[in-house]
Amino acid sequence: MKQILMVGAGSVGGFFGAHLVKANLSVSFLLRRKTLAAVKQNGLTIRSAGSSFTVHPPAASDPRYFPKPDLIVLSVKAYDLDEVLTQIEPVLTDKTVILTLQNGVDTEDRILARFQRDCVVGGIAYIYTKIAAPGVIDHYKKGAVAIGELMGNQSARLLAIADLFKQAGIPCQLVDDIRRSKWEKMCWNCVFNPLTVMIDDKVSKALDHPEMLGVIHQIVGEIVAVAASAKVPLAADMAEKVVRWTSEIRDIHTSMYDDWKAGRPTEIDSLNGYVAKLGRQFGIPTPLNDLLTAVIKTITERERTGPGIVRIDGAVVQPVSLDRAAIASLPAEHHLDISTVMPGMNGKGIHVSGLLNIPALAIGADHVTVHSADGKYSVCLTLQQAREHGVLVYELDGASLPVAKGGPFRLVTPGLGDLCANVKGVSRIEVTIGTGMDTRSTNC
Repeated sequence: MKQILMVGAGSVGGFFGAHLVKANLSVSFLLRRKTLAAVKQNGLTIRSAGSSFTVHPPAASDPRYFPKPDLIVLSVKAYDLDEVLTQIEPVLTDKTVILTLQNGVDTEDRILARFQRDCVVGGIAYIYTKIAAPGVIDHYKKGAVAIGELMGNQSARLLAIADLFKQAGIPCQLVDDIRRSKWEKMCWNCVFNPLTVMIDDKVSKALDHPEMLGVIHQIVGEIVAVAASAKVPLAADMAEKVVRWTSEIRDIHTSMYDDWKAGRPTEIDSLNGYVAKLGRQFGIPTPLNDLLTAVIKTITERERTGPGIVRIDGAVVQPVSLDRAAIASLPAEHHLDISTVMPGMNGKGIHVSGLLNIPALAIGADHVTVHSADGKYSVCLTLQQAREHGVLVYELDGASLPVAKGGPFRLVTPGLGDLCANVKGVSRIEVTIGTGMDTRSTNC
């Protein structure tokens, strides 16, 4: 295997790929724009406690820039897999081998289903690293891999991959049952990745409480049951093994924790979410994995913005964002038939007073400014005017108010007369202390 393509230079791929480059192997990197710019300018740097080094590998955002690879190492997040497979498909040959170094247990099957040929070697990374900056990886603990054929045989290609890691000084274990090994790591990931986010702390915080140990046993018990139904039997003492493995790395955060803190998406759907999904298919209850999936999504997913969302902020205790469904679910007494205020139109609106009841307003708040999404238009009403006369139109003929009619949200103020206010494309309702921006002309 002469030509190696590393897909991604994150905390895992960056570390292993840099070591392969350092060993003078022919390694190229397929990178996204921000990381690509950093690596081209400064190289790829690995900073470890004992030493640091920088390599300058070939890098591009299109794999067709490089010679066709003999080995492709995937180290991207599980949720990026489909996009990456589309990228690498043009450079695959009948002999190209794909090594997976990703969390989760379904990556290999997804690749096989996509390419319909035996091109996959399963892999597991055992390492604790963090992305310090694009192209800069901080390495703290471990740095080994386990690889195996899905059928359990020790093939020539498997031995060739192991030799590449050996040349780079990377410990590489050959595993007879890589699916089982991946499910074992799945048990660890499904416990400590979500728990460190929920407790906002290191692994040790979860280990140090006897009550949490019981929860860990329940989480792993669900995974063991699901794995057995997937024809991957795990040890009866799997939970004890998970706790034992963790004792040497108790001072770490997890990759999910780091992703959350960095504002990146998490792999929850490929971990606990996948266990819950299989559980439903097999008829196996997975209440704790269901809970962990839901809680992590609630904690980590960013507040939605953009078209179809209206945000209430400013002089409020806590801003809130609402879509059409959330607005429609508010108490019925706040809604009205818009034909009563916009004759000839069949739809729904909500009194602004109902929206202002959701956040707790700051003491002294006395005005409300309604802004259009493009930032060009706004109106400022007294709090009393907004409560008594403001209507946010959100629906027309059973669907979202179209942009052509001022949607997806439009402010009208029937009853204000010469002080009428009409803002199309509303995206923000700002509560203020004192007057806010008003772009109305004297002739409304």
